[in-house]
Amino acid sequence: MTTSSRRVEGSVPGRPWLANYEPGVPYEVDVPSQTLDELLRHSAERFPDRVAIDFLGARTLFHELDDAVDRFARALVARGLERGDRVSLHLPNCPAFVIALLGTVRAGGIAAPMSPLLVEREMAILIRETAPRFSVSLDLLVPRVAAVRTELEGRLEAGRLIATGIRDWLPAPIRWLYPLKARREGRWHPVAHSAETPSLVRILHETPGGRLEPAATPADPAVLQPTGGTTGIPKAATLTHRNLVANAVQTAAWFPDVREGGESTLCVVPYFHIYGLTVAMSFSLLTGATQVLHPRFDPLAVLKSISRTRPRTFPGAPMMYATLADHPRRQRYDLSSIEACISGAAPLTLDVQRRFEEATGGRVSEGYGLTEASPVTHCNPIHGQRKIGTIGLPFPSTDARIVDLETGEQTLGPGEIGELTVRGPQVMPGYWNQPDETAAVLRDGWLFTGDIATMDEDGYFRIVDRRKDMIIVGGRNVYPREIEDVLMAQPAVAEAAVVGEPDERYGEVPRAYVVLKPGASATAEELLAYCRENLSRYKIPVAIEFRIELPRTFIGKVLRRVLAEERVEHRDRGAGSGPGS
Repeated sequence: MTTSSRRVEGSVPGRPWLANYEPGVPYEVDVPSQTLDELLRHSAERFPDRVAIDFLGARTLFHELDDAVDRFARALVARGLERGDRVSLHLPNCPAFVIALLGTVRAGGIAAPMSPLLVEREMAILIRETAPRFSVSLDLLVPRVAAVRTELEGRLEAGRLIATGIRDWLPAPIRWLYPLKARREGRWHPVAHSAETPSLVRILHETPGGRLEPAATPADPAVLQPTGGTTGIPKAATLTHRNLVANAVQTAAWFPDVREGGESTLCVVPYFHIYGLTVAMSFSLLTGATQVLHPRFDPLAVLKSISRTRPRTFPGAPMMYATLADHPRRQRYDLSSIEACISGAAPLTLDVQRRFEEATGGRVSEGYGLTEASPVTHCNPIHGQRKIGTIGLPFPSTDARIVDLETGEQTLGPGEIGELTVRGPQVMPGYWNQPDETAAVLRDGWLFTGDIATMDEDGYFRIVDRRKDMIIVGGRNVYPREIEDVLMAQPAVAEAAVVGEPDERYGEVPRAYVVLKPGASATAEELLAYCRENLSRYKIPVAIEFRIELPRTFIGKVLRRVLAEERVEHRDRGAGSGPGS
């Protein structure tokens, strides 16, 4: 891992955040001329007998993982993969994901990770967009993936859909018992392996080993990553090897006391999401850390795993930290190994931060990123000054600015609200086969994030809201997050989401959706009265609806879009739109 560490005293004009970097964090990083799979190769050469992956107790050493990646790459080439061909991945966190992704890129292909939770319609959109020549799928998803591929291609070509199961990667005692437990829970869907759906494990066993040099270059696309599902139909961000390696190096540089080849990372955030792919997987490959890998967020299993494997870093989401801190059996397990956490995907509240830090003795720092930036661009210092409610400081080798909402050409000063734009080596070259969409977000080297934000005098940035979520009430801007923050400050409220709805008089008005804390009670009028005490009149919700839970993405981000769509359907059925309806 190579970084440069030029530092100066005091503030730097235009980059005030540099004065607040903690000691040991460089201003700039040197991005090595490597492909993504070479992060693994380099660690396998330095730490061959260190555990690369601990999957529920099944351990894979670095040299074993590198060999498996070589074998899969060689198998793809033997089956006809050509440089630039895509391979879709339909897998949860498991060794198969790491092997399939790195094997694909080592062979010169482009990986297209897709959430295993996608329904056929959603999967078809992404498969049509990326046109994968091969697919690697979890066994229970094989019928769905096969149906989509057959519908789009006319027939399923032999050997193009490769299958694997969670059981394939478990340690021996658990592997034998897994079918019994899976049958009881309705999750046992074994696939009869055939020429049409060969077994990944058998392919690895039958393919000759031996060192294989990467077929790609750092400038080549490595991953086609679907953008977050908060704004409708996803696009595929083209992330190059250089983009992904750069962000892994930037993330590692943010941990000035990282012990290369000497620690472990708790890997619960999904790898099919760019957050998990970079901050958990790639970071671990770069630093020679053990990936303590979980296929899903099972709180009790995670608590046991922390106590058993002693991970030092834990990238996660606020929902995960809150769930673990509040777990009724938490005190039975030793969580003291957790020292540093980057929190992403959703705003981190002071309460969640405090409770998890009390439970572990570690530090939780809120960060920020987006798929188009591989993804991380900002983070609060791990050991230095954190400012609650902010996304922290720009990463090394990253520039950020706030521009006016009207033209996007005027740079605004501290305290002014505008759109956050960023640039750096982690920023994508564009969306896959969508030049118009690319031109809309990439201008003169800057990525326009779509987030409304502000920067303070010290260079700490704060997200105000999504530009697309902004509500314009009678010509005045209303940011849903401000209303949500007020509602969640009310003692009875656990969660809140605010969306805009059409109004004949004002154009739009805000409507709030609220989840109460367990055992708490409050009426809509009580919450509206609280809003009247803490918000300007035009920001007060037209109504408050109570929910048991809010719709979320798989990493915990609230889907305001879904609430807005539900409201439109409700209104179209002839329901009233007044308070309490």
